[in-house]
Amino acid sequence: MLTALATHAGLGLELHAHGDGMDHHHLVEDVGIALGRAIDEALGDKRGIARFGSIAVPLDDALVQCAVDLSGRPWLTYDVPFSVDRVGALPTELVPHFFRSVVDHGKFNLHLLRWGGTNNHHLCEAAFKAFARAFAQAKAVTGSGEVPSTKGTLGEN
Repeated sequence: MLTALATHAGLGLELHAHGDGMDHHHLVEDVGIALGRAIDEALGDKRGIARFGSIAVPLDDALVQCAVDLSGRPWLTYDVPFSVDRVGALPTELVPHFFRSVVDHGKFNLHLLRWGGTNNHHLCEAAFKAFARAFAQAKAVTGSGEVPSTKGTLGEN
């Protein structure tokens, strides 16, 4: 899923991580935290980026919609339910936790919503790809050199 995310977001991603041997929880959480921090650092003050991105990604039976606002304010709305405990080796309960970790440490707003589908692998992959594509739109350089906010700054309420 991380490979799909990196590919579709246009990110150069190299990851070396080891779990604690108990379960996948801390590993998935730590990867999300590291990715979120890297996003926050890379975006800086967000001058000259689009800020917003949204897309609906179909993958066979699955359809997942994603909207991103690189606002500097963390928020996650997640509604991509699974009917199994795992997709491959990934516990499905950790998928929203991964996105929560990315959002909290990346300091942005993310909505992921399932519009259709029952194949759990397709739903999971569509969610990661939808996030990646919406994020790619939001981080796109517009060339304006301005902070994309009427307040002139992002991250403050």
